[in-house]
Amino acid sequence: MAVCSATKRNGSPCTLPVKGANGYCWAHDPANSEKRRRAAAKGGKGKSSSGAGREMRDIKSKIEKVIEGVLDGTIERGIGAVAFQGLNVLLKAHDTDRKLKEVEEILQRIEALEVRQSFSRVPKRGGRW
Repeated sequence: MAVCSATKRNGSPCTLPVKGANGYCWAHDPANSEKRRRAAAKGGKGKSSSGAGREMRDIKSKIEKVIEGVLDGTIERGIGAVAFQGLNVLLKAHDTDRKLKEVEEILQRIEALEVRQSFSRVPKRGGRW
């Protein structure tokens, strides 16, 4: 079985099997770039009960419980403050994770454009664009 001739973003060779006559797997085949783009654009936009959406709902729920507890006196203010610090760390970690995923998506899209560009013309002076 033939293996894809593309290189992954981390510089290692792709290990997926070739799906066409051009020597690329489905993920690296320039003919699939539009399908990949559409699939990536759809990713994460649904109301999923799993993953990041559920995690954010859980964090918001905890924040609301701490607020209610502090306001009604069942949670001491100092303990509430410490709880908010921990929840703030969780929110920052969630935001960092979201930003990393966005950057990864942008890098994939740039890589797809570079692959498409390399098939459409020969770069001048050794440049990628």
